[in-house]
Amino acid sequence: MYVRIITYLLSFFDQFNKNKVINFFKKNVVGEIDNFIDVGAHYGETIKLFNKRFTIKNFFAFECSPLNFMILENEIKKINNSSIKIFNYALGKEKKKMFFNQSIESSSSSLVNLNENSKYLARKKNVLTFFNPKNYYSKKIEVEVSTLKFFLDEYSLKKITILKIDTEGYDFNVIKGLDERIADIEYIYFEHHFHTMLDKNYNLSNIHDHLVKNNFKKVFKVKMSFRKTFEYIYYNSKFQN
Repeated sequence: MYVRIITYLLSFFDQFNKNKVINFFKKNVVGEIDNFIDVGAHYGETIKLFNKRFTIKNFFAFECSPLNFMILENEIKKINNSSIKIFNYALGKEKKKMFFNQSIESSSSSLVNLNENSKYLARKKNVLTFFNPKNYYSKKIEVEVSTLKFFLDEYSLKKITILKIDTEGYDFNVIKGLDERIADIEYIYFEHHFHTMLDKNYNLSNIHDHLVKNNFKKVFKVKMSFRKTFEYIYYNSKFQN
């Protein structure tokens, strides 16, 4: 219950940022969205947000946690939109099996391991486990990992209007899994953590340099409430009129 209250409060404040994201896309995306890919769908928060405000031909969402996916399935049934397709596997830079770290705060679950020496992690654990003696990561679950390139080729998708990525420290691996198909993405919308809690092998400059090399430019940035985390949107100049 305590974790749910904390999560609800963060979601409440995040709504202000989400409105800024929606307004950006309302201003810059004309007409309906052909294809939207949501990597790290969690309980369908992004699906609900964009489904209410845009007409989307095809909505593909990925959530690799089997525990989160069960809730996602129920949430999607409530929407009753046949254009939404959900998949219970992870996306990365190569096809393989990995262990997923399921957190007691489900939205912070990740394929990335924790940096146990992080002061940020120590503070977060103190807050989230104040009334709960469980470990921050409650269990490890083996999951399948595929790549976006394989998925785009398999479904014969030519252009993706928006690719949203929220994978708690695994974002760059998802992007690298596009390979040459990165040229077919118009907007990449992702979250990046600047704290030391996640033991990831890259930083924002690595993502930025990779995207710039592939004709993308940063067009949006906003800080998330009470966290060392920002949301970014990059635009593929290839699609510029």
